[in-house]
Amino acid sequence: MTGAIKFDTAVTLVGAGALEDAMVRSALVHAPRLVAADGAADRLAHMRLTPDAVIGDMDSVQNPGEWQRPGVRFLHLAEQDTTDFEKCLYSTEAPFYVAVGFTGGRVDHSLAVLHVLLSYRDRPIVVVGEAEVSALIPPGRRLRIAVEPGERVSLYPLVPVRPGRSRGLVWPIDGLDMAPGHRIGTSNEAAGPVVEIEYDDPGMLLMLAPQRLAALIGAVAPGREAAPVSSPAR
Repeated sequence: MTGAIKFDTAVTLVGAGALEDAMVRSALVHAPRLVAADGAADRLAHMRLTPDAVIGDMDSVQNPGEWQRPGVRFLHLAEQDTTDFEKCLYSTEAPFYVAVGFTGGRVDHSLAVLHVLLSYRDRPIVVVGEAEVSALIPPGRRLRIAVEPGERVSLYPLVPVRPGRSRGLVWPIDGLDMAPGHRIGTSNEAAGPVVEIEYDDPGMLLMLAPQRLAALIGAVAPGREAAPVSSPAR
């Protein structure tokens, strides 16, 4: 978009929800530019991390003046029609995003994140939560992800989607129309070391174990390769 902050490498977006130092640093391995949504800037300061930009309506950052300094883009957007997560997205351009600290806690916040993912379905965005990593499956692209047999592979349609195609799932999704309030695909499992999933329609959310962050980025972000399979954390 015109006037957006442009990054030539991937961006880690940080919110003030469920957030741990290890989650942020893991995201930065894959998305090295750092953008804080409003009060998340204070959380980053405690981690001794300085964001490239602070974006939001600035209703929760403790000391806005602290971030108005050279090297940090400070973007105060007073409008209240969007969340700070969405403000970060419409104010930036990047190859892909890893969003950390936007889930957990209040259900309405998590629902708002899903709304934003659907609104920006043309952008590769991977959301890192405490219990899973998730992303929308790009329509028409067969995702091939290395996993461990028995790992959880959850699918949740944010809108009605026509039958997809799969390989390597304990419960295949071939031939199944899915929609909220009709049929969903949560708590599926990997039957073998590789799972393949494809949908022609947009709107299907894929959720994997947290250790599959690199694999999920490689699957949904063009030009990125998945990391080798590693054993689940014990």
